[in-house]
Amino acid sequence: MAPRSFEEKSKPFRLVKYFTFTSLIAIFLGTVILCFLNIHWARTLQFKKSQDYARLLIENLNHQIYTQFQVPVFYLFGKIQLSDKKQFHLMDKVVRNTFHSFKVDLVNLYDTQKNIISYSFDPDLVGKKDLGGEGYLKALNGQYTFKLVQEGNFWEKLLGMPQKIQVITFAPLREARPLTPISGEILGVVEIVQDLSEDYKTIFRFQIRIIISCAVVMMILLVILIFVVKKGEGIIQQRTLERIRLKEQLSRAERLSSLGEMVAGISHEIRNPLGIIRSSAELLKKKMDKTAPMNTIPDVIVEEANRLNSIITDFLNYAKPHPPNFAPCRVDEILEKNITFLDPELEAQGYIIKKRYNGDIPPIQADSGMIYQVFLNILINSMQAMPGGGEIHVDIESAGETVNIIFKDKGKGIPQEILEKIWDPFFTTKETGTGLGLGIVKNIIEAHNGSIHIENRPIYGAQVTIQLPVNRAM
Repeated sequence: MAPRSFEEKSKPFRLVKYFTFTSLIAIFLGTVILCFLNIHWARTLQFKKSQDYARLLIENLNHQIYTQFQVPVFYLFGKIQLSDKKQFHLMDKVVRNTFHSFKVDLVNLYDTQKNIISYSFDPDLVGKKDLGGEGYLKALNGQYTFKLVQEGNFWEKLLGMPQKIQVITFAPLREARPLTPISGEILGVVEIVQDLSEDYKTIFRFQIRIIISCAVVMMILLVILIFVVKKGEGIIQQRTLERIRLKEQLSRAERLSSLGEMVAGISHEIRNPLGIIRSSAELLKKKMDKTAPMNTIPDVIVEEANRLNSIITDFLNYAKPHPPNFAPCRVDEILEKNITFLDPELEAQGYIIKKRYNGDIPPIQADSGMIYQVFLNILINSMQAMPGGGEIHVDIESAGETVNIIFKDKGKGIPQEILEKIWDPFFTTKETGTGLGLGIVKNIIEAHNGSIHIENRPIYGAQVTIQLPVNRAM
């Protein structure tokens, strides 16, 4: 009943838990996807920035070539001919000074006739033909072209971190005068190769830091969520079990109330004739002592009448327990009275009671008569668990707001299948028992707002643990 009820009560909470975990995972995945989109956007912006940067470089190169190369060459040589070493060195000086300290890996200058590289940072490329491709042709028509080139394997490109990233720009070289727009005749084609590897790696590392930060935050949230979920489940389980316990107590109280009314009526009807039978048997015994002293029939009648009266008393105590009469008392003193009462039987049958009181045992608010009955019942059960005698250990210890009393015997213990039924009324393994002794004990302990627990010890024997509050709960 308890597991099913707990499961039913916790279903709404489980839905909230699953929804929260799913949302957390979805947020994390969304963050990762957003980071990769940011990488793409950042790369796009970087590419656009590189295009603008290349345009400015080429415009500056146009002006520098016109002022520092074209004009002096026409003045000194009459025409431009880069195959001439002096002109080539002058062009090389102008280009390198223009791109000095800028992130430019390669500059190629093409003629306008045969797609031949007339000048290059790489001497091996000078004189090469037909390397310009489509970018060269568009530049002859006055258009700028930009191409992004990536080097690396598939996964490096997919993750946005290739080994090398370059932007190749083709643009027309025009005749340009100082402080005027570049709009003159196309004199050639310039190719600029910019290396953006470090810029892109910086962007990627920044995004990785974002992902790691998000992962750390998500892990912290996950730990907090797990803690909250565990705490919530514990609270729900505790409340559910408490509700089940109260429901069982209510059902049990209703059954006991009906049983008590029935037992009270039956007991009243039985006790009257039972008292007459016992009195008549005692009177008969007195008369027969004179005529037939060896006849034991009256003794048997009296004994069985007393036993039947004891059974009826147990029924009444279980079905209609009396409310405790709370007063200050000490459990160690009550236990001493139990031992004194049982002392003749203990010595005769070879039982030894070993007591251990841990610390200063405070007085409690309880009904000393009822607690005496509880201890007596448990001690008798411990003795019955060891028919040949043995040791019974009793520990009393103070535990803050409670006093714990622990009884340990060295019998055979309680079989597991019986251990689950010992609190059931009328369940007993004894030939002459009523099965109400432990039920009465439990009723008394619960009436004192305490608890009782019975379990088997690790090696042998059983252990009964009683917890009683020091101050009576109002």
